[in-house]
Amino acid sequence: MSEPILRLSNIETFYGPIMAIRGVSLEVPEGAIVTVLGANGAGKTTILKTICGVMDPQKGSVVFEGREIQKMDPDKVMRLGIGHVPEGRETFPFLTVRENLAMGAYIRHDAAGIARDMEMVYGYFPRLKERESQPAGSMSGGEQQMLSIGRALMSRPKLLLLDEPSLGLSPKLVKEIFEIIVRINTEHKTTILLVEQNANVALHAAHYGYVLEVGRIVMADTCARLLDKEDIQEFYLGMKEQGVRGKRRWKKRKTWR
Repeated sequence: MSEPILRLSNIETFYGPIMAIRGVSLEVPEGAIVTVLGANGAGKTTILKTICGVMDPQKGSVVFEGREIQKMDPDKVMRLGIGHVPEGRETFPFLTVRENLAMGAYIRHDAAGIARDMEMVYGYFPRLKERESQPAGSMSGGEQQMLSIGRALMSRPKLLLLDEPSLGLSPKLVKEIFEIIVRINTEHKTTILLVEQNANVALHAAHYGYVLEVGRIVMADTCARLLDKEDIQEFYLGMKEQGVRGKRRWKKRKTWR
């Protein structure tokens, strides 16, 4: 396994008096796709917000390329090379597709490189090219998700954070989006950390996985091994085995290290 480009150590982040993530530690190796799985409300989005500077942890460290970045402003985090695609897409609805993509490159001043990268995005998402003069708010949810990912790529991130990229999309579009995510990783050499409720697609796309429950990491392993674990099959993939009675608990599980 390559050296981690990102390391979280014993992170605790609060919403007011409520602790949202509890002593979370994880690593993202450079060049890998890592996924964090968990139910709605488990704290997955809070992890991404803590990494990109939207929320400040009260305890622990976030280290990116050997530099501590916890409590750093989001703009500075992005300039270090971390792109963030938030849950719900959040495009600029009254701007065209092309204008949205240009907004993703606002920190850059290399016009020729920006033009090349825009064509690269259109190569991954041909529908965006077809609709480049169309206002983003008039597009379908799947097209807006493509646009959000494309806009994040325009900043040339070293690490791409994806928050629930399958949310609200049809199975066909989910398959298409995840195929492109894998291509971005392999062809564009972009390291990816994605949080997902759809364990099936995430585990088949990613290299490493963490399972989050009520703000804590309760399991971690390679995705190939996670797919073979009975608890993952039962609770996340709907593959109950005969003879299983009741629900298993997480407390006896060991994390992968």
